[in-house]
Amino acid sequence: MGYKPVWEANKEKLNKMEIVKLQKDGLDIIEDIRDNFSKNGFDSIPAEDMDLFKWAGVYQQKPKSDGYFMMRVRIPSGILSGEQARTLAGIARDYGRDLVDITTRQAIQFHWLTVEQLPDIFDRLAAVDLSSFEACGDCPRTIVGNPLAGIDPYELIDTTSLVKQLSDTFLGNRDFSNLPRKYKISISSNVYNAGHAEINDLAFTPASKVINGEEVIGFHIWVGGGLSARPYLAQKLDAFIRPEEVVEVSVAVTEIFRDYGYREKRHHARLKFLIADWGAEKFLAVLKEKTGELETAGDDRTIGWNAGYFTGVHKQRQEGLNYVGLSVPVGRLDANELEELARLADQYGNGSLRTCNSQNIVIADIPDASVPALLKERALERLTPEPKHFTAFAVSCTGNEFCNLALVETKERMRQLASFLDENIELDEPIRMHMIGCPNSCGQRNIADIGFQGALVKTEDGMQAAFDIFVGGTLGLEAKFNEKLKGRILAEKLPHVVLQLVAFYKEEKQEGESFFHFAQRVGTEPFSERVEAVLQQLP
Repeated sequence: MGYKPVWEANKEKLNKMEIVKLQKDGLDIIEDIRDNFSKNGFDSIPAEDMDLFKWAGVYQQKPKSDGYFMMRVRIPSGILSGEQARTLAGIARDYGRDLVDITTRQAIQFHWLTVEQLPDIFDRLAAVDLSSFEACGDCPRTIVGNPLAGIDPYELIDTTSLVKQLSDTFLGNRDFSNLPRKYKISISSNVYNAGHAEINDLAFTPASKVINGEEVIGFHIWVGGGLSARPYLAQKLDAFIRPEEVVEVSVAVTEIFRDYGYREKRHHARLKFLIADWGAEKFLAVLKEKTGELETAGDDRTIGWNAGYFTGVHKQRQEGLNYVGLSVPVGRLDANELEELARLADQYGNGSLRTCNSQNIVIADIPDASVPALLKERALERLTPEPKHFTAFAVSCTGNEFCNLALVETKERMRQLASFLDENIELDEPIRMHMIGCPNSCGQRNIADIGFQGALVKTEDGMQAAFDIFVGGTLGLEAKFNEKLKGRILAEKLPHVVLQLVAFYKEEKQEGESFFHFAQRVGTEPFSERVEAVLQQLP
């Protein structure tokens, strides 16, 4: 550790987790798992050490008493080789009951793991240059980026090496393994905001500036975004960052968060709260004390937001090559499917697969002549490049099937809801739907056209699953979180209610009007009135 934990001086005010971290670095748990817990079993793990398992990328699965774990594997910018994908499929097959989830941060997630299996999984991942370490915990997590980096016609520069360099800088670095809370970074040069910049603690977006008479391509920097129960949109700093400055600036921002971030209350420890109190100008001033002077902001080159969706066959920046974006319904596939995608990537391309923060996957570098044969492959019947309308834009968190925090089931419910809408209404404009099982918003409901947040309500038949509905969220140039409608809807009634909300949009929208712009024009009240009318008609 190359820094002094200045917060230790106020030890009596620190929350319990901070005391644990002062006594033991989270990264120490990795060797404890290898040398102790994997040999002595689940019952040998002390409660305070269980909290540190997150630094190994591992959470307890629901119910905690059963001794199973969930694991996240870091996939920086979502870029996978065929060999890496086959390794992940093998882990899922051998230890994870064949289950593979793609997360909204481009990571791969396993379930049903036991502590005895973890060392072998760590070793398998390391053998193909992958890791679960610090995919969770109070540290820099998986760096989100443009899944099309290097092949994207709409990126200003290839950010692949930058993401790797920054990921390598932070991974396993004890200077940054004890932050106040989780810390999320996004780097993308895609002009359609593929990195979801505004909901990250630290984000870099494409920019340009004329310096000494020459146009320089670089980045603008954003700080303090985040979701959960108190969501904040990131604030842009008045600075232009050259590509060669990204790592230095990222380290400086992270040092500020580490040394000045709040550590008294866990629910008030994200960078977003420090930014809200300090403001962008003060934060930039402190940043420049570390980096020296930075160029002032240049021209934003972001022109919109594609929400991370790349389904279909598209031309790459390389002439004669294509990428094929596949829909993975609610991000869930099995080991055989992932292994088959690796085979297809090797057979038809150069082995490159890309996970997206829309929970989908891309096969890259397909020559023009090979596209027709690829599209005929059986695996693309379910994981199709041409998904049905609502299924194509449906996102879900893990839900209470595995997550201890979730109040309701989400994965299968979201899949069924999308399928119900596909069967019962036709629509030209896309509607992005995100479902979450608790306020932590791993499924990012705040940025959806229609967001669903699970809850439990007391009825004559006992406690039942229900949902709050939110409408009108987006990122990019018009970034805004969605707004809650009146009423809480029982899960069994949700499909019929949502069908009528979509019908209301279809009936009243103007030509070419997106759901977001429609929601901004009419406001939430007409939606709430529609919900109330539907509920009165339902038994």
